[in-house]
Amino acid sequence: MARGSDWRAIRARVLRFVESEVYPVEARLDDAPFADWIKLMRPLMERAKAEGLWALGHPKEIGGQGLPFLDYVHVNEVIGRSEHAMTALGTHSLQDSIMLHLFAAGEVRERFLGPLVRGEIFPSVGLTEPDVASSDPTQLETTARLDGGQWVITGRKWFTTWASRAAFTTVFARTEGAETPGHAAFSMIVVPTDTPGYTILRETPVLGMAGAHCEVEYREVRVPAHYLIGRRGEGFKIAQKRLGPGRIFHCMRWLGQAQRAFDLMCRRANRRKAFGSRLADKQLVQKMVFDSAAEIQACRLLTLDAARKLDQGDEARAEIGLIKVVGARMVHDVIDRAIQVHGAMGVTPDTPLERMYRHARFARIYDGPDEVHIQTVGRRLLAAYAQGGGWDFGDRDA
Repeated sequence: MARGSDWRAIRARVLRFVESEVYPVEARLDDAPFADWIKLMRPLMERAKAEGLWALGHPKEIGGQGLPFLDYVHVNEVIGRSEHAMTALGTHSLQDSIMLHLFAAGEVRERFLGPLVRGEIFPSVGLTEPDVASSDPTQLETTARLDGGQWVITGRKWFTTWASRAAFTTVFARTEGAETPGHAAFSMIVVPTDTPGYTILRETPVLGMAGAHCEVEYREVRVPAHYLIGRRGEGFKIAQKRLGPGRIFHCMRWLGQAQRAFDLMCRRANRRKAFGSRLADKQLVQKMVFDSAAEIQACRLLTLDAARKLDQGDEARAEIGLIKVVGARMVHDVIDRAIQVHGAMGVTPDTPLERMYRHARFARIYDGPDEVHIQTVGRRLLAAYAQGGGWDFGDRDA
């Protein structure tokens, strides 16, 4: 698909697929054991392929449909309405597939990239650790040392999402000595999950939800030296290339969740009556609708602006930091208001809101906690003034 493709038509087709195919089985997919989950998911994946909706954002040269970045950003907004739609449509592997496409070679590329894009295997990433504040990743303690032609990996990771389902984990580990500056001391290494010493200690529930968030111990795990992604010491650079677009995708999915919550809230307000009139006639409910509409649209415009800058080759560090914080707050607050309008029903599984709310709380922590993004962006903006310049929001539109 070339730039200028009709992303609106694609977006509409994806939305119909999510609403007609994914919504009806969401409750059965939620927290299902993997064997049951995959039996339900495989037919959805095959239908997405049959309808030409599979792997829309993946480059054509690796088996995707090559939807341009900005077009895919718009489509990802409707994919985000259901947590299961990412897998059903093959977008769950986009970051890992592009990482392998750009930085992997030889056996790793041949063994994992094609099956990953086709949805035959699942990926996972080992970044954070339980014993250090992973918001400062230079503290991470997992190490990898070369022994002959093999990396020997030792350490413990957690929140390695889908490790129990994945064919491999891309591990972030210190490969350089203490004399090397922190941001040049870490590398990324692919570890097949069936490698001896790769030990899943537990799947950690998150706010009561099972999501295959695994704690993994690496007990002298040995993999070939060429399972390194990129070059030694480039782990941070590779992670940044992965996380920038990833945060935009997160924010667009949050907007999809917020839109779904907003729809549910407005429909409920128009149907439900109390004290002689509809909830929609109550001024406080009208304010909830107003606040939610304003926050969704403001966040949406911020996110699209960041995506456009990234697409133009700008690192968009400040813009991405802004949307990560604003987006996480927005999706939490919009879902919270929708629950309030639903009353007791809103905190039961009778609507998707209670599960969406738990996911929304986690959004302020993963991919960097809000506090780190706030500090980093604030420091960046102040530095621009300290250096005799400034930050012209109008000029940023150029």
